[in-house]
Amino acid sequence: MISISEWQKFGLGIVGFGIFFILLGILLYFDPVLLAFGNILFLCGLTIIIGLKKTFWFFFQRQKLKGSTFFLGGVIIVILRWPILGMTLEFYGSFALFRGFFPVISGFLGSCIPFLSSLFQRQQGTRSMV
Repeated sequence: MISISEWQKFGLGIVGFGIFFILLGILLYFDPVLLAFGNILFLCGLTIIIGLKKTFWFFFQRQKLKGSTFFLGGVIIVILRWPILGMTLEFYGSFALFRGFFPVISGFLGSCIPFLSSLFQRQQGTRSMV
């Protein structure tokens, strides 16, 4: 089992609140204050969990620079009260940043849930044919 420190637990809580405020901001018709608050909490929590140096290294790798630019630019645009444009840029940036994690996540979910395992195997089989 992975042991996490008290600070990492605190950071995980902050990330959770950040995601909650982002979802609440989306549900309340892209409320810019809730979205900006959620973005700030999410980034602060991520920094607390993995550390300042690793956060900086993650966002500013050469191959992830495009995704980081869109994600952080979207955060700034949301803070400047253009929520729909900012969230669109953030979503694109987050997909570009976490593109490498999707096969890992699908493999993990496939190993945990048998129904999803057969679904993922079928999707991978149809992709290889195309």
